Amino acid sequence: MSLGLLCCGVFSLLWAGPVNAGVTQTPKFRVLKTGQSMTLLCAQDMNHEYMYWYRQDPGMGLRLIHYSVGEGTTAKGEVPDGYNVSRLKKQNFLLGLESAAPSQTSVYFCASSYS
Repeated sequence: MSLGLLCCGVFSLLWAGPVNAGVTQTPKFRVLKTGQSMTLLCAQDMNHEYMYWYRQDPGMGLRLIHYSVGEGTTAKGEVPDGYNVSRLKKQNFLLGLESAAPSQTSVYFCASSYS
């Protein structure tokens, strides 16, 4: 297979978009100035009890920020400092930053599971 054909196939997959994703994260992209606040929403439509917020810094694996084991219940993960979370509805898990710092520059991921 030629390199040109392989690249076209990869780009086609990237542009296909999610189909019944189950878990969505909004906003998808956010750029902040130091000191600004923000809230990220993780929403799931699969009736999962467990929800998670992770961050991934360059050259590192995923690190758990906070997690939730049902509506109204949250717990700290590996790197909770500087973040706050809330889960007022089973399908939503919010991650907030009161005052963004350069050390919080990262890629953020949310996930959910039955257990």
